[in-house]
Amino acid sequence: MKCRVMHFEIHAEQPERAIAFYSVIFGWKFDKWKGQVPYWVITTGDPSVPGINGGLTLRRGPAPADEQPLNAYGCTISVDNLDTFATKTSVSGGKIVVPKMPIPGVGWLCYAKDPEGNIFGMIQNDPNAK
Repeated sequence: MKCRVMHFEIHAEQPERAIAFYSVIFGWKFDKWKGQVPYWVITTGDPSVPGINGGLTLRRGPAPADEQPLNAYGCTISVDNLDTFATKTSVSGGKIVVPKMPIPGVGWLCYAKDPEGNIFGMIQNDPNAK
C-alpha cells in the first residue's frame, strides 16, 4: 500500500488574518465548516490538477517563536514565478525567511513565514536551475 499526504492544516491565532493572506497570495478559497469547532476548509485549486486541499484551525497554544526550527511537516507550493510570489508574500504581511535558491535540475525554492508565524515553501519549476 502506498500512503500519500491528502490534507494539510494551517494553525492560526487570527483565522481571518490567515484567510486574507492566503486568499490574496495564492487565490485559495476558504469555506467555514458547519461543525462545532471553528474550522475552514481550504480549496487550493482545480481538482483536475495534482495537489491537495487542507484546512485552517485555531491555534491551541503559543505561536512559533522567531528562528525556531520547523516542528511540523513543511508544505511547498508550486508557483509559476517565484520572484512575483515572494514579493506578494512580503507585501501581504509575510516574510521571506530563506531566500531564493536553486535546486539544480528542479527549480527555484524559497521559504516564507505567514503573518501567523507558519513556515511554508514556494517552488518554481525550472530544470535549468543551477
